[in-house]
Amino acid sequence: MKPNAASAPVLEWSQPPEFRCLISPSAPARKALNRMSKAVQLSAYGGVDQLRIVDVPKPEPVVGEVVVRVVAAGTNPGEISIREGLLKDMFPMDFPFGQGTDFAGHIDAVGVGVTEFAPGDEVLGWTERRAAQAEYVASSPSRLTSKPAALDWFRAGSLFVVATTAVAAVRGVSLKPGDVVAVSGAAGGVGSLAVQLARRAGARVIGIASDVNAPFLRSVGVEPVAYGEGLAERLRALVPKGLSAFIDLFGGGYVELAVQLGVPRERINTVIDFAAAQKYGVKTDGSSAAASRETLASVANLIAWGEIVMPLTAIYPFASLRDAYTELARRKARGKIVLAFDARITEPLRAPKPKA
Repeated sequence: MKPNAASAPVLEWSQPPEFRCLISPSAPARKALNRMSKAVQLSAYGGVDQLRIVDVPKPEPVVGEVVVRVVAAGTNPGEISIREGLLKDMFPMDFPFGQGTDFAGHIDAVGVGVTEFAPGDEVLGWTERRAAQAEYVASSPSRLTSKPAALDWFRAGSLFVVATTAVAAVRGVSLKPGDVVAVSGAAGGVGSLAVQLARRAGARVIGIASDVNAPFLRSVGVEPVAYGEGLAERLRALVPKGLSAFIDLFGGGYVELAVQLGVPRERINTVIDFAAAQKYGVKTDGSSAAASRETLASVANLIAWGEIVMPLTAIYPFASLRDAYTELARRKARGKIVLAFDARITEPLRAPKPKA
């Protein structure tokens, strides 16, 4: 569906029908007289007040690199921990530094030696420079893949971290047909994909989430169970013979719970509770264990072809960055919260509230 002739310029409707949001045209990037661009920058550890959008020189591609004009970028809980300094020993940073890993957009320029992509190509990918939340991102072509035509910009721009984490978490517990696996945080950004990948591996999947997310979990073939007091008893009642595996995507005691339930430790994987993992000797396979363009392309195509679904909670304009992370920090989102780089998007766009 496209705007009528009275609307100018010519635009395309985005794919997710629940948002019905305008996106940037697919023409090659405009030539800018001003060589500055906007990007997120942090000058100190702290709360959302440390998130600032500043003018920075527009990146130029060096040999073997491309520059992407960003249409959408993801937000991820790990970025909150990094910003607050909780992971400074694991990920030491020099100030000022940027933020964000996953993004999607149009190729703006290519460096010498790049033959795989050309200006105007639609791509999704990631950066290891913590610089995805910016109008322009420099990247190696090896960290990009072509965007499937049927995949909307917002899912594409927020896919890498959740896709690779979900794939790694499921692989880490070696699921096979007949297994029964429980997944904490089952309706979150990673969890909503992980439960579906676990189902595709042939396992029976128990999704631990709030009651409000039970309809979604059932819709993708997952058995929901409410978190909170009495969870161990509810899991024992659902699976009298015991769980085969446990994937912890939330933290806060789920590793201990899995051990108490008798899950073999080599089949417990947490992507967040590293202290518990060290204490109990369980796995910590996360995004880095599956980080490749092949993994990204595979999951992107599954979503594009409707083999799995990727829920979105909200799309925030880039200027509302702090509001997006305030909502993310509540840990109540189903699926992803995404940043949009389009001046015409001036307020958050939300999915309809789930039906009971």
